[in-house]
Amino acid sequence: MSHLELQRRGILCVVSGPSGSGKTTLCRRFSDEDPSAVYATSATTRAPRDGEKDGVDYFFLTREDFESRATRGEFLEYAEVHGNLYGTLKSEVLTHINAGRDVLMDIDVQGAELIRKQTDPAITEAFVDIFILLSGEEELLARLAGRGTETQDQVDLRLQNAREEMRHWPDYQYSVISADKETDFATFSAIIAGERCRSTRLAPSRETAEKHPELGL
Repeated sequence: MSHLELQRRGILCVVSGPSGSGKTTLCRRFSDEDPSAVYATSATTRAPRDGEKDGVDYFFLTREDFESRATRGEFLEYAEVHGNLYGTLKSEVLTHINAGRDVLMDIDVQGAELIRKQTDPAITEAFVDIFILLSGEEELLARLAGRGTETQDQVDLRLQNAREEMRHWPDYQYSVISADKETDFATFSAIIAGERCRSTRLAPSRETAEKHPELGL
């Protein structure tokens, strides 16, 4: 098999963590710097904001369309937030995975659990999940307060939610205790690099399969 052309199936990397853990920054930075990775584009029923483009920032759907798609099982996960629906289309993720591109998602623990329950083999085989932990409550408070854009009530609510989320780290394949931005990014990149080397992610290319039907590939 060493002389045959192999292609890699993409990874579906789900990243969770409390507010202030840096999960969104990690996903966006990695997808910006690595051409083989993309940041998942969510679908939503909210109206576009100034400058937002359909298919780039979000897939903007009517509530009727969104709910219809949800009924047909077209979402990996979805939820209602502040009166609007948000979700990740399975077709969007599969398109990238089948092309050998890695899909990065930063979602909450409830969304991650919904994806774990998916039965599609293409999703379950591609799935990798990472939880970003903070070293303690003092660090969590410092990061939340450091934003400087929220009221004390909002900080208190985020802290309460973060405490609840932190309880779920054992559910994840990988847990990263956050240090600083560069260390976290290096660790995150190393996890992706290792996952890309799994033998189970490699398969003969279509051209190879067509040239060697006797192998039953």
